[in-house]
Amino acid sequence: MSCSCFRNSKIAKSSSKSSGLPSSNKQITAKTIRLIGADGEMLGVVPIEEGLRQALVVSLDLVEISPMAEPPVCKIMDFGRYKYEAKKKIQTARKNQKTSVVKEIKLRPVISDHDLHIKAKQIIKFLDDGLKVKVSLKFKGREITHDELGFKILDKLKAEVELHAKVESEPKFEGKQLIMVLSPIAKK
Repeated sequence: MSCSCFRNSKIAKSSSKSSGLPSSNKQITAKTIRLIGADGEMLGVVPIEEGLRQALVVSLDLVEISPMAEPPVCKIMDFGRYKYEAKKKIQTARKNQKTSVVKEIKLRPVISDHDLHIKAKQIIKFLDDGLKVKVSLKFKGREITHDELGFKILDKLKAEVELHAKVESEPKFEGKQLIMVLSPIAKK
């Protein structure tokens, strides 16, 4: 079986739709189109063959800009350049996107005051770097019956880091853990 019969099938045409790119040239299925010239002027409603002919005359592509309009809007343009600019736009948007990193500090309800102070220093270091900190205090076995100990420990921790952090989410239970999220205070 030859590949040319598959190229003309509906499966091949739908694959360009799934890539997010508009249809171009022979992929456009409408009989009539609203045509926009290469320099942006409106050329009116014409048959698809006329649009393809005009695109061929100026050695450019006919690209379907608005497929849902009635009739579909097509523009004469350089499709390769359009794809390149769309790819660059996506890359710059991804580059300028700021990702939020959350560090996690794990505690137990039987932690000593000295160890809590060390954890507080670690949290302050993360906050000074501009990172959010998730503090999780895990209860094991019957420790869950004394949840007030967990709240006391998290209150002590809040008091130690209050100059560097604001509490984004107050301590709350998620299963057998008390979770609290701290975020850095904006520097002036």
